[in-house]
Amino acid sequence: MEMLQHAEKKIVIGAGPYNNNPGWIHTQEEELSLLDKRQWENAFEKNSVAAILAEHVWEHLTYEEGVKAAENCYEFLKPSGYIRCAVPDGYFPDEEYQHNVQVGGPGPKDHICASHKIVHNYKTLSAMFEAAGYTVRLLEYFDETGSFHLEDWNGDEGIIFRSKKYDPRNQGDKIVFASLIVDAIKPPAD
Repeated sequence: MEMLQHAEKKIVIGAGPYNNNPGWIHTQEEELSLLDKRQWENAFEKNSVAAILAEHVWEHLTYEEGVKAAENCYEFLKPSGYIRCAVPDGYFPDEEYQHNVQVGGPGPKDHICASHKIVHNYKTLSAMFEAAGYTVRLLEYFDETGSFHLEDWNGDEGIIFRSKKYDPRNQGDKIVFASLIVDAIKPPAD
């Protein structure tokens, strides 16, 4: 991938066949791996990316790989830039969901979870991004007691389809499919 020239660089990592975020640069692992810094260097200048969106990507990395991926992204994000990250929620109180998303799990009918390396909860995902230097804002998550928390967030800053806000399966008060969603924000320049 050659150096991408866009006015406001916003990237979707592991976009798959979906285009939930028109106007964003949609990438696949083969062209822009979170762990391959050279691919990032070939595609972007340091401190040039406004936002990165990763919906159900980081669970395919170990905790240590997740920190390294966050560090790689950090170099290319502008000051005050952010990663909007969604992963399966380890505290969602649904036995079938937890069975499907577990490490090596069967996954739902439309997704293979055998490549999951971790199931995060809000504490582990926050700690991972904080270890890489980010400030974390929790957007949607379950806590240890099974209570759901929702911070108002703007889809114009990156739509997460598998969310309380946008997933049509999650209408009304019942959540059928949950994602743990955070914004990991790079500190502003001094």
